[in-house]
Amino acid sequence: MHKDFEKVLVTKEQISTRITELATAISTDYKDTKPLFVCILKGSIIFYADLIRKMTVPCQLDFIQVSSYGSGTTTGKIKLLKDLDNSIEGRDVIIVEDIVDSGKTLSYLKELLGLRKPNSIKICTLLDKPERREVALEADYCGFVIPNEFVVGYGLDYDENYREFDQIYILKPEVYM
Repeated sequence: MHKDFEKVLVTKEQISTRITELATAISTDYKDTKPLFVCILKGSIIFYADLIRKMTVPCQLDFIQVSSYGSGTTTGKIKLLKDLDNSIEGRDVIIVEDIVDSGKTLSYLKELLGLRKPNSIKICTLLDKPERREVALEADYCGFVIPNEFVVGYGLDYDENYREFDQIYILKPEVYM
């Protein structure tokens, strides 16, 4: 284990099993449609790729990038860095996120995308940290509910580091304090 990690929070086996379960649930719910999966860059990319590979229904892919964080802490402002490439009007949209904590980013995105007249918008998140919630928001599909710890790995980062690890770890406080 890396010297900056306190412990493993979610193993690669747990992640793989849960992604299969999420893909099965989404495939069942969208068996008669062709949903558009929207990946929130950058943290969600690994989860997104693994989820898409497990889908059993046709789907399409797009990407969006927003920023609300500096080096590990929220700035309070949300900025759209990369917009979708395609129209979502009349589409069933599934936003794929790595972690929901305050809920502000996803609340902003749901409102922004809702103005574009999709048929539906759902949220699929790998991790949910409800203790940190500042706005009323719930994911429609959730991998794991986790405690209020600073986590990295499997796409999640601290200051653009640790994304490449295949498990989710609790970062030692002395690293980010």
